[in-house]
Amino acid sequence: MGHVEDRWYKTQHHPGGRRERVKTDLFGKGLRYRVRYIGPDGKERKKSFPDRAKRDAEAFLVSTETDKLRGSYVDPLAGRMTFMEYAETWLRTRSFDESTRETTEFRVRKHLLPFFGSRQLASIKPGHIREWDAAMVGRLAPSTRSVVFAHLRTILGAAVDDERIVKNPCSAKSVKPPRPVQRRVVPWRYDQVSAIRGGLAQRYRPMVDLGTGCGLRQGEILGLGVDDIDFDAGWVHVSRQVKLVRSRLVFGLPKNDRDRRVPLPDSVALVLRQHVDDFAPTSLTLLWENPASDERVTVPLLFTTTRRGAINRRTFDGKSWRPAVVAAGIVPTRATGMHALRHFYASSLLDAGESIKALASYLGHADPGFTLRVYTHLMPASEERTRRFIDATFQQGVVERS
Repeated sequence: MGHVEDRWYKTQHHPGGRRERVKTDLFGKGLRYRVRYIGPDGKERKKSFPDRAKRDAEAFLVSTETDKLRGSYVDPLAGRMTFMEYAETWLRTRSFDESTRETTEFRVRKHLLPFFGSRQLASIKPGHIREWDAAMVGRLAPSTRSVVFAHLRTILGAAVDDERIVKNPCSAKSVKPPRPVQRRVVPWRYDQVSAIRGGLAQRYRPMVDLGTGCGLRQGEILGLGVDDIDFDAGWVHVSRQVKLVRSRLVFGLPKNDRDRRVPLPDSVALVLRQHVDDFAPTSLTLLWENPASDERVTVPLLFTTTRRGAINRRTFDGKSWRPAVVAAGIVPTRATGMHALRHFYASSLLDAGESIKALASYLGHADPGFTLRVYTHLMPASEERTRRFIDATFQQGVVERS
């Protein structure tokens, strides 16, 4: 059991049992009260308090002993680690695919370490979180701010799990997580998609068909092999993508680490058959996921550069896609990348009456709820169908009564 020690006084015992409190050599110097207790690891811990703070010392001792009994004790020394030290450890030990690790490292080091890096974990309070977030307004886009805040909350949450701090300051009621602005998706018209397709080199045009007709992501299109297409059964097997990791092209799993099957329309199959005849697939070998690994995968790719190499999305976007978008009379923005083809695909399926669950599966979304939030405004209005159904029901009732 711990106790509170008064460093300014000591008790002297005299013959006959008389006791006397006398000043020590430390009287008037430094902090007066020192709490001494044994930690769960069997080692002695101590914490000092100033003069006239005996009640605070006693309250600390009671709280510490209670936490030990509950199993929620956190060693105060553990929280002295700086945020920078802990964040670097978190980045090193967190399970990421390499492309996600690269972007996460960049955000943490650029947007979190300058503010929190030198602070001790235990010293970070909700007020610091609010101060940092307010400073990011106007400097970061709302969506980026939201992602960086999520990194901060996850790092401090891991510190709680590692028993370095008692609670996560990001979870305080006074801290309001930044929310990204949810912009409404406005799908391109068919004539716009057709114009962009016509502005691409012939060897790249079927990429538009796969985006609008199968909903594949850009990296999934670039990583598609001829063996992934079942022309007879009418399916596309999405099992990999081409990713840019630390400036190197690698193969990797699709987003959310899930492969999937997507229906292959006859019109798209016809285009792909012709493409295979015009541009024979090229077998290319790339590293798998991590440029530092030795694992390699060989795929007969459908789409390659004019030099028969894997396509770098940054080069393709700058030299092929963006000029085609401009030539189609569309102002290039962050919303006019190849991802817009997936919006065209989603709007077409919803207009045809496809379910959100099926659409989420085809798009490779982990949560159908996300698909619903993004595309709910594109679902066909049901008001007219409701009127027709009720009118038909009432008319049938009139006929039966007559």
